Amino acid sequence: MHHTHILYIIYMTKRRKRNGGGFSTLTSCISTTMVLILLGTVVFFVTVGHNFSRSLRENFTVEVLLDDSIGNRDLVQLQKELRTKPYVRNVHYISKERGTREMAKALESGPDEFLGYSPIPAEFELFLKAEYANLDSLKLYEPDLRRHKGVTDIIYPKDAMNFVNYIIPLTGTVMLTVALLLTFVSFSLINNTIRMSVYARRFTIHTMKLVGAKWNFIRRPFMIRAFWIGFTAALIADGLIAGGIYALLQLDVYVSTLVTPAVMGITLGSVVVCGLFLTLLCAFFSVNRHLRMSASDVYLK
Repeated sequence: MHHTHILYIIYMTKRRKRNGGGFSTLTSCISTTMVLILLGTVVFFVTVGHNFSRSLRENFTVEVLLDDSIGNRDLVQLQKELRTKPYVRNVHYISKERGTREMAKALESGPDEFLGYSPIPAEFELFLKAEYANLDSLKLYEPDLRRHKGVTDIIYPKDAMNFVNYIIPLTGTVMLTVALLLTFVSFSLINNTIRMSVYARRFTIHTMKLVGAKWNFIRRPFMIRAFWIGFTAALIADGLIAGGIYALLQLDVYVSTLVTPAVMGITLGSVVVCGLFLTLLCAFFSVNRHLRMSASDVYLK
């Protein structure tokens, strides 16, 4: 097998020089990089969209209006109970006086000026956990809120919740469909690039079969080459995507609250994983295809 190794190395070196292996590798790397940039961009927007959806839901508030006659003891007890609810993320208390001041500031005149008294009640603002900020969940826990002593009414933005609950799943489904289609297209493009590269060395593969080389030995240099193409393309794609994200963060401060370390990790990590997985998988199947060919098939094709 030692002589087979030597023959193989010599033959591969000559074939690589004759077929312009460097140019082929560069072309494969560029093609793979472009595909990975597209794939990484879709993953980025999907993850940011998820965070945006969560941010919207967590900013919805449920106003628990209180009776003016509620005592301090009952008020403190109610606040403690609200904070223990599984659907509540945070609780803010707004006194009657504060609510009146905020209303007066918004209207540029206090309601007591023409009514003689303030109709604004004290209230608790409940900030919900994202998974509970929908109309279906509200219908379940609204009766639980109303039963508390001193609670007169429950107010929440039904129309806004209904809109978000409709549009966010629809947008998520569209983005997921695009991601799946792009993954399929990415596999097809990378597969064609790798197949052309392997096809240019089909005679090398056939020659090594004739001298008794094992399939794993023949496949190894192609797999190593595919690994480095995928790894290099992924690093370049990650660098360009990271640069684009940095430029986006400079343009809009709000986006920085959505682009979390988890988003960056998932986006850049998925590019590396997909780059390596797709190139290695394509190389494996492409080489195997030529390994199974008979001599007549090799020369005919």
